[in-house]
Amino acid sequence: MVEVIYPTVEKIVEYNVLALRLIKVKKADQPKILSRQRIVNIIEEAKSTDGDIYDKSVVLFKGLIQKHPFASGNRRTAFIVAKEFLLSNHQAFNIEDNPLQARAMQGIRENYYTDDEIKEWITHGKIREFKRW
Repeated sequence: MVEVIYPTVEKIVEYNVLALRLIKVKKADQPKILSRQRIVNIIEEAKSTDGDIYDKSVVLFKGLIQKHPFASGNRRTAFIVAKEFLLSNHQAFNIEDNPLQARAMQGIRENYYTDDEIKEWITHGKIREFKRW
């Protein structure tokens, strides 16, 4: 059995700083941790998740978006973490690197998508359009 490589809390914090430097959205963006414990919990949840590497990536991606451990850049950080997690484990990340994808990540934040839909997006790059009720 191949050992899964998980990100560390420190690495996720580094990705938050990187995301805020590379992808400027608001002047007020700041790399500040609101809860280190939330990051720990997200990693532990991914480790304990049954299923394949993509199921675990959904937990990381969705967890960072919904549990909001940073003051700014949670969705941007989640994108980088999920991509790096899969690439580190020799798997493909098929979400197009395009700012238009932020709309679907807003849908994840608002719990619009099921885990299966998020997994489909990560594995095949396809997800239904996010629409508020």
